This record gives sequence, structure tokens and C-alpha cells, in this order.
Amino acid sequence: MTDPMLLLLAAATFLLAGFIKGMVGLGLPTVAMGLLGLAMAPAQAAALLVVPSLVTNLWQLFAGPRFGGLLRRLWPMMAGICLGTWAGAGLLTGAGAERATVALGAALVLYAAIGLAGPRLTVPAGAERWWSGPVGAATGLVTAATGVFVIPAVPFLQALGLEKEDLVQALGLSFTVSTLALAAGLARDGAFPLDAAGTSLLALAPALLGMAAGQWLRLRVRPEAFRRWFFLGLLLLGCDLALRPLL
Repeated sequence: MTDPMLLLLAAATFLLAGFIKGMVGLGLPTVAMGLLGLAMAPAQAAALLVVPSLVTNLWQLFAGPRFGGLLRRLWPMMAGICLGTWAGAGLLTGAGAERATVALGAALVLYAAIGLAGPRLTVPAGAERWWSGPVGAATGLVTAATGVFVIPAVPFLQALGLEKEDLVQALGLSFTVSTLALAAGLARDGAFPLDAAGTSLLALAPALLGMAAGQWLRLRVRPEAFRRWFFLGLLLLGCDLALRPLL
């Protein structure tokens, strides 16, 4: 990607996406895919996402104290994510790639609606092992089709009743596995060339800068109010992407 305007858009997008992740603990791939999807194909946007998403999520993953225990508990979900993403990788890059923008918009609308409604979902302890794998597979398919890996992973993890720090670390684990699975799928289909990897690496700097600023501001504002505006913005962005072919 050599177009100066696209490079500027990518830098601004990852600065904003990193800022939101620093504020609320998630949202970098969602915001990045949504905004970049306004100017480029979803597969190209997903390729730019790989390095910033991987590094920031590894940071989030290893900042917590219970990596081993969470991995043992959630490995069926992680396996499902890998299988679902690998099986559906062509959805983002193949003949139906034009529909990926609509699918991305629908995923953003669904995610924003769940975030605004704030339903208190609970997964019974006995049902977790039965739902973990299918939820992972569904997350993988959504990831493969849209480049966004929050549905249904985030609502499911929030419904497990994890402690705050455990939840943040579990989200980091899920996002890290999803990022690696997405990168593998893109590389298999030839959609993650070396020049895309280089641009993705350049996008890391604004993402980290934004994340640091978001973490600083998180201590000084009410995160609930910011989260509400975040979901409202995602809702509008998702509607624009989903309805664009009809306009």
C-alpha cells in the first residue's frame, strides 16, 4: 500500500483503535476493520490488522497471572476458533469477497446492539464444556468472513463469571488465537504478502501510542459513558457498511 492518503488513513485508524482498546480493553480489530473497510477491501484491511492486533493482544494476554489455568479451561474454544477460521478463510478472500463488507457491517451492528443492551448472560458451569467448542467454531467462521473476532466470543466469555483480571486475560487469549488463525488463513489464500506484512508492522506504532493514551485517560474518565458512545459509533458504522450496496 503506497497511496499516501491510504497510509494516513491507516495511521489515524490504528491510533483511534489503539486508544479505544486502551480505554475499554477491546475494540482494536473491530474499529480498524470497520474504518478501513470504508476505503479498501476487507481482506486488505485484515492483512493490515495482523501485527498491531497480535502484539497488543499478547501484551494483554501475558499481563495477567493465570495464563496456564485459562488455557486449560478454554482450550476447546481456542481449538474451535482455529478450525472455524481455517475452514472459512475463503469467505474473506474468495469469489464471495464482495459480500464480506456487508457481513462486516452486520457483525458490527450485532456487536454494538449487544453492547448497548448489556444483557446479563450466564453460562452454567456444567454447560461450559459443551458450548466452548461450538462458540469457538462460530467465532472462527465470523472471523474468516469479516476479520472481526468478537462475536460470539466476547459475550460468551463475559457470561462465564470470570473475575475482572481473568476476563481481560481470557479476552487476550481469544483475540491472540483469532489473530494467528486469521493470519494463517490469509497467508494460505495469498492475501498476506510481504508488503502487507511490512505495512502492518508500521501500523503497530500508532496502535501502541493510542493504546497508551487510552490507558492513561481510562483512569480519568468514566469508562461506562465512553463505552456507550463507542457502541453507538460502531452501530452507525456497521449500518453504513451493511447498507452500502443498497444506497
